[in-house]
Amino acid sequence: MQPSSTRASATAPDAAAPTAAAPHAATAPHTPLAGPLAAAFPGRPADDRHRPGRRSFRRANLALFAAGIATFVLLYSTQGLLPILSNDLGLTPGQASWTASAATLGLALALLPASALSDRYGRTAVMTASTLAASALALALPFAPDLTTLVVLRVLQGAALAGLPATAMAYLAEEVHPSALASAMGLYVAGNSIGGMGGRLLSGWVAAGFGWRWGLAASAALALLATLVFRLLIPAARHFTPAPVDARALARTVGGHLRNPLLLRLYALGLLFMAVFGAVYTTVGYRLVSAPFHLPESVAASIFVVYLVGTGTSAAAGRLSGRLGRRGALYVAIGTTALGLLLSLADSLVWALLGLVLITAGFFAGHATASSAVGRTATEGRAQASALYLIAYYLGNSLGGTLGADAYHATGWSGAAVIGLTAMTLAAGVTLYATRQAHTATRRGKGLPGGLSAR
Repeated sequence: MQPSSTRASATAPDAAAPTAAAPHAATAPHTPLAGPLAAAFPGRPADDRHRPGRRSFRRANLALFAAGIATFVLLYSTQGLLPILSNDLGLTPGQASWTASAATLGLALALLPASALSDRYGRTAVMTASTLAASALALALPFAPDLTTLVVLRVLQGAALAGLPATAMAYLAEEVHPSALASAMGLYVAGNSIGGMGGRLLSGWVAAGFGWRWGLAASAALALLATLVFRLLIPAARHFTPAPVDARALARTVGGHLRNPLLLRLYALGLLFMAVFGAVYTTVGYRLVSAPFHLPESVAASIFVVYLVGTGTSAAAGRLSGRLGRRGALYVAIGTTALGLLLSLADSLVWALLGLVLITAGFFAGHATASSAVGRTATEGRAQASALYLIAYYLGNSLGGTLGADAYHATGWSGAAVIGLTAMTLAAGVTLYATRQAHTATRRGKGLPGGLSAR
C-alpha cells in the first residue's frame, strides 16, 4: 500500500495512497513519474521543486512525517485500550470495538469529499484544517460521558482525519522534484506506520496505569505536538492550481472504476485482508489478558510491536510478486494469514504469538500486492481508483473489527479466528476466479491488462 505513490502506501495498513490529485490531472495517461506532473502543470519547470540537500526538502519531509504521526496516532488511539474500556464502562468487546471502527468508518466515508476540497482550496489548507480539527476533537474524547458520545466523536474525528491521507501524497507530487518523490513518500508512509503503532502503544500503556481517559489525553497531546510541528515546517505550496469541483466528472470516473471487474476484485481483496487485520487486532488484547495467558494490561498493549513485521513484509511483497506473479503472491499471503490464524488457536503463548506474526506478515503482503495492482489496472482516474481502494480498505477494518469483537464475545478467540478464516476463504475464491479468467483469456489469445488478470 506499483507506482511510487501507491507503492509507498502499501508498506503499512495505515498508509494511505494518493487520493487528491485534481480530476484533470488524475485522468492523464500513465507515464513515468515526471509525466503526471508535466501533464498537471504544463510549462512549469521542475527545477524549482524541493530537492534533496535543500532546506525546503527537509522541511517538507519532516512536516509530512509529523502529519502522518498525528493522523494515525488519533485514528487508532482507542484500539490499544479496548479491554480497559470494557472493564471501566461495562462494555462487551463488540460495544467497545465501535470506538475503533467508528473512526475508520468516518475516514472511509470522507475520503472522496476531502480530496475534492483539496482540489478547490489547496493542499496545505486542507491538511492543516484536517489535523487541527481532529486534534481538537481528540481533546474532547477524555470527557465523553458514555459510549454513544464517544462513538459519535470518533466518527467525526475519522471524517476530519480524511483530509490528510486524501491530500498529502498530492502535495508531495506537486512540490517535490520527481527524482526525490519516492523517498519523500517513503518518509511520509513511515510517519503513518509509526503513528499507527505509536497511537496504539501510547494510549494502551498510559491507560494501563492511569485509566482510558488519560490514555486518550496522551494521544491527543502527542497529536497536537505533531500537528504544531507540521504547521511550523510545511513549506507553502507553489505549484498548486485550484480546480473547480466537477461533481459530474468525479461521478463518471468513480462509476467507471466501479464497473471495472478487475478493480472490483482488488477492492474486495483490500476489504477482506483488512477485515482479518481488524478482527485480530481488535480482539487480541482481550485474549492476552484472559485465560490461559492472563498477561498484565500493559504487556498486552505492547503486542502492537508485532506490527513492525509488516514493514519488511511489504518490501518483500514486491520481490515476491516479481517472482511468482501477483496472483502467486496473493496465494502466499492468503496461505500465510490462514496458517497464522490456525496457529493462534493454540493455548501456548509462543504458538499464539507466532500465529500473530504470520497473520501480520500475510496481511501486509496481501495489502501491498492488491494496492500495487490498483495503479497498474486503472488506466485513468488513478487518484480516484486509489481512493476507492482505501474506502474499501477502511470499511474492511470497521467491518472486521466489529464482527470479530462480537464473535469473540460469543465464542472466544475461536470466533474471531473463524471471521478471519472466512475472509481468507473469500479472498482465495476471488483470486482463484481471477486465475481462471486469466487462463480463459490466454486460451482465447486476449491477454488481459494489469490487476489480478496479470501474471
